[in-house]
Amino acid sequence: MTIAVDFDGTIVEHRYPEIGEEIPFAIDTLKMLIKDHHRLILWTVREGELLEDAVNWCRERGVEFYAVNREYPEETVHNNQHFSRKLSAVDIWIDDRNVGGLPDWGTIYRMISHHKTWHDLLAEAESGEMVNPYGHHRHHSTKKKWWQF
Repeated sequence: MTIAVDFDGTIVEHRYPEIGEEIPFAIDTLKMLIKDHHRLILWTVREGELLEDAVNWCRERGVEFYAVNREYPEETVHNNQHFSRKLSAVDIWIDDRNVGGLPDWGTIYRMISHHKTWHDLLAEAESGEMVNPYGHHRHHSTKKKWWQF
C-alpha cells in the first residue's frame, strides 16, 4: 500500500516551524509499516530547510520515506508535466486534520495491517471483542457495561 503521512500534528505535536515532541508510538508504527512493505510518503506543508529538518528528524529515528512531497522519488516538474501537490496514487492518508481527528497509532496500525474500517472497530467494541493494536484477540468479561440494559 502507498500511505501518505503528514508531519506536524501527526508524527509530532504541532510546534511549527519548530519540531514538536513525538506523538506516542508514531515512529514505532511507521517503522512497522515500512517493515510490512508499505510505501510511506511524507506529505507536509513544510518546504526548504524546514522540510529537511523534518526528514532528518525522522531519519535519525530510523524512518526513511519512499518519497517526500511527491508521488515517487524521481518525480520532478520536468518529468511530470502535470506536477501537482495533490497525490493521486495513495491508498491511505494519515493526517491529524481527518474528520474525527487522528486515532492513536496502535489503531492506525491495526486498521492498515488488518484491513479494518472504523465500522469494523466499532462493531468489535460493541460485541465486547477487543483486539489489541497489534492484532492479538482479547475477550472482555461478560459483565454488563453501564450502557447495556
